[in-house]
Amino acid sequence: MHNIVFLMKSVYLIIIIILAFFCFSCAPKPIVIIEEPVKPIEAEKLVEPVKPAEPVKPAEPVKPIEIIKPFEPLKPEKPLVHEELDFDDNLFSRAEKEFIDQSYDKSLELYNEYLSIFPDKPFAAPALMKIGAIYTVFENYAESRKSYMRLIDEYPDNFFVPDAIVEILLTFYNERKYKEVIRQASGVFDKVVSKIHLFRTYAILGDANMALGFPIDATYSYAIALEESEGPGREAIIEKLKEAFRQITIPKIIFLLKYLDDELLQAYLMFQLGIDKAENKEYAGAVNSLSKFIERFPVHENTQQAKTLVEELNKKFMFSPNTIGCLLPLSGRYKTYGKRALKGIELALNQFGFKDINPTIKIIIKDTKSDLNMAVLAVRELFQEQVAAILGPILTAVPAAFEAQNIGIPIITLTQKENITDVGEYVFRNFLTPKMQVRTLVSYAIEELMLKNFAILYPNENYGITFMNLFWDELIVYGGKVVGVESYKPVDTDFAGPIKKLVGLYYEIPEDLKDKSTMADDEEYYYDQKIRKNYENVEEEDNIDQEPEAIIDFDALFIPESPKKAGLIIPQLAFYDIENVYLLGTNIWHSNRLIKMTQEYIQDAIITDGFFAGSTSKNVKKFVKLFKKTYKEKPGLIEAIAYDTAMILFQTVVSIPDVRYRNIFKDALLNLNDFQGITGHTSFDNKGNVYKKIYILQIKGNKFVEVELED
Repeated sequence: MHNIVFLMKSVYLIIIIILAFFCFSCAPKPIVIIEEPVKPIEAEKLVEPVKPAEPVKPAEPVKPIEIIKPFEPLKPEKPLVHEELDFDDNLFSRAEKEFIDQSYDKSLELYNEYLSIFPDKPFAAPALMKIGAIYTVFENYAESRKSYMRLIDEYPDNFFVPDAIVEILLTFYNERKYKEVIRQASGVFDKVVSKIHLFRTYAILGDANMALGFPIDATYSYAIALEESEGPGREAIIEKLKEAFRQITIPKIIFLLKYLDDELLQAYLMFQLGIDKAENKEYAGAVNSLSKFIERFPVHENTQQAKTLVEELNKKFMFSPNTIGCLLPLSGRYKTYGKRALKGIELALNQFGFKDINPTIKIIIKDTKSDLNMAVLAVRELFQEQVAAILGPILTAVPAAFEAQNIGIPIITLTQKENITDVGEYVFRNFLTPKMQVRTLVSYAIEELMLKNFAILYPNENYGITFMNLFWDELIVYGGKVVGVESYKPVDTDFAGPIKKLVGLYYEIPEDLKDKSTMADDEEYYYDQKIRKNYENVEEEDNIDQEPEAIIDFDALFIPESPKKAGLIIPQLAFYDIENVYLLGTNIWHSNRLIKMTQEYIQDAIITDGFFAGSTSKNVKKFVKLFKKTYKEKPGLIEAIAYDTAMILFQTVVSIPDVRYRNIFKDALLNLNDFQGITGHTSFDNKGNVYKKIYILQIKGNKFVEVELED
């Protein structure tokens, strides 16, 4: 009978060793999950390996390696009876049973009792491994390490020593001491040689590098772990490699492709390179990389996804060579503007095609019908027709810009709309804006004319308020001073009130003369500083009948108004002694009608504009001459802006002849530098807004003349 007991103990010890080999070889979980647990020794049963509790997950979101399923343990034909077991076996069996029942405190007590009584018995080392696992469950990693260290020190030749070494490394990882994991790992490689232990060590090392944000180093560790892996652990490592590749920059992926020879890694890296380029909006490069991947790995798990992405990229971002779209209101309420712009575009096309060296440009024109919804539909139609970029629209720009941005077509809008380019990176603007005009006016007035004090007289509606605020803000930037600001109602035709306020000639009605029944609660009459100055200069007794003089304390007066209304205001200024000051206006003053209405009162007035047909520029003279010859009329701002915008698009096509992707076309527009157009030297800033030096015009006699500044 004793021989049988000895034999069965030997079998049991062999089973324990086999199970332990697999039990402590998973990474990076602190406790091994065994799918077929062996029950502990009871009265009539053999000792079986225990099933631990669910392990504590690592602090960082690094996916752990899947558990390797152990071999099915051997079972004896006839179980032992309780009386035949020694006390040490029974004590260890009780500890195992408590562990299975997740009574960790009780099992810890029994394991420690076993060690204190039987430190030289065969189950001492397994008991220390279990104690380390229990402390890991308690997240007491320092005590866990002590248990593993004791095993290594007291049982240096034991089969479990390599497992204890790896588990120590894992405790540092669980404590988020990732640098310590990396430091300790070099020593581990000198002590473990089996594939399973090398696999676990390199896996933990890769996880630590990922947690520190070093995906390149993690890749090297995972690659070695992959070489040592078998079964489910291999699949887990592949998933970790994919995650590392997703965090590596494009240049580093290209570097790795040169030095990693493994075909499996090459495949995943090539696929990730194509994905990253697509996400980085390098669509041509993405298609190239994915096409190479498809050719080299035709049956890879990602091949179909790569094919689908290539097809989508080609459909969405590829354009037909030398094809430009146009959105213009050729019918509806804004058709006048659309037809004027079309003349400029047609002339540009003829001039561009006149040179034999230039390719033939195809223009697809869509009528927006002056309707917002039609503009959006037209953008979609141009996308289907694979245009490289879109010119326009004029007055329905916002919805068209959003649609163009959404589907990735560069669009150069002809609009003053504020913040239009904030829609996105594919949206550009080439048009004269209020901010451009005000900046040019103020800089010229202060830096060239040396003016300091300014007054503003504006209509109380959107156009006037916008220019008033911009002008005032720009004066602050340039160090100018606003000494008077007055508004009037858009319907007014008599401007005596606001003009008199500007020069201190407007007086409040005395209290005893007011008809209180008709006075508004929010009365605007007031005594300002100028009125007080007048009263200080008037002797009450000696000058009772003397009219006060106007106080003209400004060097220039800015009036953002239409030619018709400005023609009524300007003559009245002289009546109130506002003379010898510069009058400043916007581009809508560029009208011969205004000169006729105001004649001598508007002399030397200064305005800005985006185009001047009377310019001395050779390019402008040539354009005006050709336009008059073709259309029997003189070109204006819209015709000139449309002409320049078309030429910008045509020349961009020529500058990148082999490019077929819109994102590269968009980048070429952003890199446009100092295009010498008839509306001025033109560039785009990094948000797609036009930057150009606009014209400064001055009224001399009965015409406008260009103010030429030194560069």
